[in-house]
Amino acid sequence: MSPCLEKLRRLALAEVETTVAALPGALREQAQRLPLTFERRPSRAVQADGIASDTLGLFVGPTHAEDGSAAWPIPSQIILYLYNLWDFAEGDETIFQEEVRTTYLHELGHYLGLDEDDLSERGLE
Repeated sequence: MSPCLEKLRRLALAEVETTVAALPGALREQAQRLPLTFERRPSRAVQADGIASDTLGLFVGPTHAEDGSAAWPIPSQIILYLYNLWDFAEGDETIFQEEVRTTYLHELGHYLGLDEDDLSERGLE
C-alpha cells in the first residue's frame, strides 16, 4: 500500500532539491527553471499517447535547444509518477529517494537533448 501522496511528494521534492543543488552552476540554473510536476500515475490520456502505465517519469515539451519554439503546445516540464516510483522501490524509502534522483536526472537529460543511449552510458537508465 502506498503512503499518502503528500508524504511521497515531500520525500521526492527534498530529493530533487538536493540533486539540483549538487549540479554544476550552469546546469543547476537550467534545472531550476524547468518546471517539475508530481502525479500519482500516468493518466489514461497519457497512456493513450503510448506511455506505459508503470512509467516512473516523463519529460514533455521542447528540449533546451528547442525551448521557445512555437511548434510546441505545452511548455517543457518533468513529471514524476510518485506511486509508480514507490511501487518500483517496493515500499523502501531509501530506494524510493534513489530512484527519484535517477529518474529526475534521466528526464533532465532528455530536456538537455540526450537520448536513451546517452543516458544509459551515464548510468541513468
